[in-house]
Amino acid sequence: MRVAILDDYQDVALTSADWAPVQAHAAIDAIEVFQDHLAQEDALADRLTAFEIVVAMRERTPFPRSLVERLPNLKLLITTGARNASFDLDALRDAGVTVCGTGSRGSATSELTWGLILALMRRIPAEHSAIGDGRWQTGIGRDLGDKTLGVIGLGRLGSKVAAVGLAFGMPVLAWSQNLTRERTDEVGVELASSLDELLERADVATIHLVLSERTRGLIGASELARLGSDAYLVNTSRGPIVDEGALVAALRAGTIAGAGLDVFDVEPLPDGHPLIGLDNVVLTPHIGYVTEETYAVFYADAVENILGYLAGSPVRVIE
Repeated sequence: MRVAILDDYQDVALTSADWAPVQAHAAIDAIEVFQDHLAQEDALADRLTAFEIVVAMRERTPFPRSLVERLPNLKLLITTGARNASFDLDALRDAGVTVCGTGSRGSATSELTWGLILALMRRIPAEHSAIGDGRWQTGIGRDLGDKTLGVIGLGRLGSKVAAVGLAFGMPVLAWSQNLTRERTDEVGVELASSLDELLERADVATIHLVLSERTRGLIGASELARLGSDAYLVNTSRGPIVDEGALVAALRAGTIAGAGLDVFDVEPLPDGHPLIGLDNVVLTPHIGYVTEETYAVFYADAVENILGYLAGSPVRVIE
């Protein structure tokens, strides 16, 4: 059997965990690591046709039915993380492919969220660039302490972000479709009566929702207008939760003060994308989970998944 590890941009998969048990297993002929990203399905199908086991990094490479049906040798598909919205599980089940997930760490994305908030509020990228150009103190930042933080989604990540906001002395309010007062009381924040209220009151609104049909396009032109010209939007969840065209228009028009974005509709972000070059955005390349510690969990669990499958006892199976 051959193993493919996909989208290992930094070439760290084989050093993030101990792959020796897989490499030494009698059933494994080879492990091949791919650092590049293939978006074109024909090329991807050609690349993967000989592999029985594939390890995918989060949702970088989708596996829709059209691709799955072109991979007759695929037997085990692993996603890093506990779920993967870009996998067609019905198609994989129909093809007899076992799908497994991995554990993760609970802090990396919430930490990056605060990196983006601070970068926006204190103009860190702009001042860094100015120093390189020989300029000194080119603008004025903003304090956090008296500003309102609006947390859209108060799950595992949103609650961690809220806790830091409270530590900064920020009033924090939260909203999601099913959020209860019991949950907001537990976290120690205020329950907003609606998304509109949260956006109208927030100086910084940060998104921590799972992408679904209910959340796709949740933030559009009217919601950005409610956020207002002095407020910032941060998205480290999934790009399509925000209407990207409406966001670009709002940033260009000054409808909102700025945005910190780690996620986009199309990834990697295409050359010449209208978000690139705007002076009121901070962009990162979907690195919310990209830390040494998280990768160590991802790939160690992937090794366990492969060994479990080869032993006839797969673990962390996603149904």
